[in-house]
Amino acid sequence: MTTRYAKILMTLALAAFAFMVTFNNIADYGSNFAFVQHVLSMDTTFEGNAAMYRAITTPWMWHAAYWLIIFGEGATFVLFLVGALAMIGARGGSAAAFNASKKWVIAAATIGFGVWFFGFMVVGGEWFLMWQSSTWNGQDAAFKFYMAILGVLIFVNQPDHDVA
Repeated sequence: MTTRYAKILMTLALAAFAFMVTFNNIADYGSNFAFVQHVLSMDTTFEGNAAMYRAITTPWMWHAAYWLIIFGEGATFVLFLVGALAMIGARGGSAAAFNASKKWVIAAATIGFGVWFFGFMVVGGEWFLMWQSSTWNGQDAAFKFYMAILGVLIFVNQPDHDVA
């Protein structure tokens, strides 16, 4: 049971994290919106870079991108919470039931990985060259987030055995 409780608690911790990120992005919309605006505008990348044709300078597109990020973070929170609750419900049951309850955690981790790896590393970091900005570079933070998600996903996805 210790392993099952550890999986539940780690999933709840990721749910709390995704909730706080979502909440903060909504509650402090302007500050965090500025991040998206500058990354998409590519206005702090190296001067004269040849990829400036990729820049998005249309305000409604900045807002749409930001709301897509917030939606992904919120979906990550909800699915991690549902996953933790499903595992709580199955914690004393068979290995098959507990293992089946993990599907929500897998879904949450997939979306979270999509937000923080694909969104911040691939799209922001490489397409919009966020790595070139000393001010608006979120790659280090994103790395910490998706690695935590992957670590918990690997642990949670380990098969559980029937409780003695």
